[in-house]
Amino acid sequence: MLKIPMDKDPEFWLSGPIPGITPLLQPAAHALLQSGRELTNYTHGFNEDLLWTKLSGRASVGFHIQHLTGVLDRMLTYTQSKSLTEEQFSYLKNEGNPNTLSNTMELVEAFNVKVAEALEYFRTIPESELTHKRTVGRKKLPSTVLGLLFHAAEHSQRHIGQLLVTVSVLNEYQGTSKKE
Repeated sequence: MLKIPMDKDPEFWLSGPIPGITPLLQPAAHALLQSGRELTNYTHGFNEDLLWTKLSGRASVGFHIQHLTGVLDRMLTYTQSKSLTEEQFSYLKNEGNPNTLSNTMELVEAFNVKVAEALEYFRTIPESELTHKRTVGRKKLPSTVLGLLFHAAEHSQRHIGQLLVTVSVLNEYQGTSKKE
């Protein structure tokens, strides 16, 4: 059975509040930081040749990493009542397309940079604005600032879980499982 070593530090939600972030956003901030830590751990030493491999028609590791970054970016845009830019639409369209110019570590770093940007943004949001209405996408589906930020956090954790399974199976299949 594959065992991926975890950081010896406690999970972020057990590490106390993050300075400058309102208490209502602490869970989302903790989840994003945890996603970054787990993404870094799970992809450490990952075989680059497997980055875009799809198992049983499911998403590749590369897709999950790109998607994590893209969704977080889009949710932050919607919280500011902005429309997506052409660059964001292009990124969305290309999520999952093998990009030979990016390797695993570059994709992981892009996500971690986006998490850092998100946390800086969290520090600017007054608690009184968290229930302000926001819309999502071209259909202008209803949400709130808090709803968008919570979704960004839980969505990241969901994809980290999917990525872990994909990495684990690919490593086992290739006989490159990490030893404890």
